[in-house]
Amino acid sequence: MIDQARYEKLTAEAERTGRSVADIVRSAIDVHFDEERLQARRAEAGRRLLASQPDPNEPSETWDDMLHVRAQDIEHTAHQ
Repeated sequence: MIDQARYEKLTAEAERTGRSVADIVRSAIDVHFDEERLQARRAEAGRRLLASQPDPNEPSETWDDMLHVRAQDIEHTAHQ
């Protein structure tokens, strides 16, 4: 059961798109649950990312350190 205002929105959309009200409702349900799954996957990815953070008590690699390692990789690749 839905209220009259929502039913009128559904019927207007059905007329506009040539789809049935039931098809629009099914699609809306699918979109809703797909969005919930997507949000759950994003939240899990965020939890994993936070869990993989380095120990704040250990010194972190500096930008210069990273550039130096990258330069060594490039040099090593060039000599192969």
